[in-house]
Amino acid sequence: MKAGVRPSKRKKAEQVFSLRLEVMGTTPRIWRRLLVRESMWLSRLHDTIQILFDWFDYQTHVFSLDDLRFGNPVKNDTLVIEDDRDVTLSDLDMGQRHGLVYHYDFGEAWQVDIHVEKTLTVEKGVRYPACIAGERMGPPEDCGGLEAFHDMLACIKEPETDLGREWIEWLGPDYHPEVCDLAKINQALRKLGK
Repeated sequence: MKAGVRPSKRKKAEQVFSLRLEVMGTTPRIWRRLLVRESMWLSRLHDTIQILFDWFDYQTHVFSLDDLRFGNPVKNDTLVIEDDRDVTLSDLDMGQRHGLVYHYDFGEAWQVDIHVEKTLTVEKGVRYPACIAGERMGPPEDCGGLEAFHDMLACIKEPETDLGREWIEWLGPDYHPEVCDLAKINQALRKLGK
């Protein structure tokens, strides 16, 4: 080292979390594997989850981590929900935790278990967030909740019945429950920006 030159402090490389997101209670399972930077805001993770499961952000959401709640801020005597726009995944020390739960549409009570599978480093040329695996299409927005979703799946297997025809008409021609279209998901994620 030259005299008078300070050793440079290396900035810690940003971590990437490989997350497994699973819609709880669905049979067969509906899940995604997602790569995200540790600097991702929880509010951006909310936006990402909406894309992953083809939801439209019509309903209320909240993230639960132990006794903490993050979402649209609320403070009253019985409930405190912190602003999810003020918290990143690294703020929650996600690399050291099992994960958290995302609640969406309190009437239909969708819950997505978010589990940290492993921690990686940022790769050059990779755009984050990136969905790298998954199975099945997400439950349709406003389908009535978990029990109604399972009933819907049974009905559309019988398209000649009245209920089968009604559900198929309501769902539209692009709904294929067994398909997880990673290309479509990642195209939509790229539009999110950072």
